[in-house]
Amino acid sequence: MERLGCVDVRALPLQLLLRAHPGWRALPVVVVDRDKPAGLIQWANEHAYARRIFPGMRYAAALSLSRDVRGGAVQDAEIADAVKLVTRRLWCFSPRIEPSPRERGVFWLDASGLRHIFPSFDAWAARICEDLREIDLHAIVAVGFSRFGSFAAARSSTRNKIFHSPGEERAYLHRVPIERIIADAPLRDTLFKLGVETLGAFIDLPAAGIRRRFGVEAYELHRFARGDGWDTLDPEPLLEPVERREPLDYPEDNCERLLFRFAGMLHAMLGELSARHESLKTLHFCLKLGDGAEPEGEVSPAVPTLDANPILVLLRLRLGALTLTASVMEIKARAIGVASSHQQLALFRENALRNVDAAHRAFAKVRAELGNDAVVCARLCEGQLPEAQYTWERLHTLPIPKPVQVASRQLVRLIYAPPVELPPSDRREPDGWLIAGIAEGPVEEVIGPQIVSGGWWTKEVSRAYFYVRTRSGRWLWIYHDHQRRRWYLQGEVQ
Repeated sequence: MERLGCVDVRALPLQLLLRAHPGWRALPVVVVDRDKPAGLIQWANEHAYARRIFPGMRYAAALSLSRDVRGGAVQDAEIADAVKLVTRRLWCFSPRIEPSPRERGVFWLDASGLRHIFPSFDAWAARICEDLREIDLHAIVAVGFSRFGSFAAARSSTRNKIFHSPGEERAYLHRVPIERIIADAPLRDTLFKLGVETLGAFIDLPAAGIRRRFGVEAYELHRFARGDGWDTLDPEPLLEPVERREPLDYPEDNCERLLFRFAGMLHAMLGELSARHESLKTLHFCLKLGDGAEPEGEVSPAVPTLDANPILVLLRLRLGALTLTASVMEIKARAIGVASSHQQLALFRENALRNVDAAHRAFAKVRAELGNDAVVCARLCEGQLPEAQYTWERLHTLPIPKPVQVASRQLVRLIYAPPVELPPSDRREPDGWLIAGIAEGPVEEVIGPQIVSGGWWTKEVSRAYFYVRTRSGRWLWIYHDHQRRRWYLQGEVQ
């Protein structure tokens, strides 16, 4: 009979935040959707719960309950990288791994046929937990006979759980308290009012009325619990890296000669990937130097490819950006491949008038030379101050522009980061001030003030913003900081 394991890395975003800030472990810690006072708390540790700080509250409310609370936002990209890392480590324990698309931090494993490798399922589960502890992640493992049964056991237990028969799994499932599985507080409270306090009582509810009374999410959970949904694993493809290692006969410090060595290794690795019907996604390399140092780097082409030329171009840029403290004694390289698909072959076939492929290749060169944070785009976000109303995110794919006609063109505000300090002025109002020098002329028109104040939870801010027009026709966006008693240029209108 098939056995299914479930690994639950509970509150994965919270664990990632604590891993980044180990000094916070004894403090109340929360994960918020954005690192602002109005940010919504998504996860909280036990110290936060002890101070009555719960998910769903605002970060400002948490700060009012405890001055010791620490919080931060965990980006989706960080969580995705952690899921990939855990998946790679779990491949050492099962060749078939499926990360949950709904619950971040939940993984299902095919546990069948492992009794010849591990003495028992208990030992298998314990080894998984030990392996994840090496990367500072805590997990609970359950081994059962169904997808939902193993998930419910892992989510509701404080230690690893092994079921020996389907009947034992079903009996345990019916006793699980509903609050261990359903995180939606309004739905949970509604079910409590109806006397539904266990998963067994929830499963016994008639399926026809679930969607109408409780919504789509409750309906999907009910189908999942009853076993009406899919049960077959949809595992992630096992991507084993292709590795090469080449000791050098003589110490080498010339970039072009090192690139020639890389070329021979790269062609061999691309040939192996091609035989597996894969394309190169990322090339990692490590240089062993004569003084014992081992600088590392990686390059990623714009799209997975089997063409060595663009990869060598990126390698030349990356090697040129490295500072070597000694000559290179050995080269190690590891190629990560992905399965080639028809979509990749047809990529950029549409929108042929704009060469998006060339733009992605150019971005890849910039990343190789200056780092992954060199290509970014702005994203609007909620914030009180102008400089907090946007953030920079890595640009992985260039979107195709889709212009639309508008009745009137909007003016663009150029924001200076940080704001430019202006010369002192005796005036409280900017009218008549030579704010941009004699050449621009005095201020002739003023719109404002717009008052921005707040920040009592960290550092109080009080500003008076003005739009001002100089005699030359230039519109500037300035403000007076009441705390500092200084004028600043925030930006200008173009």
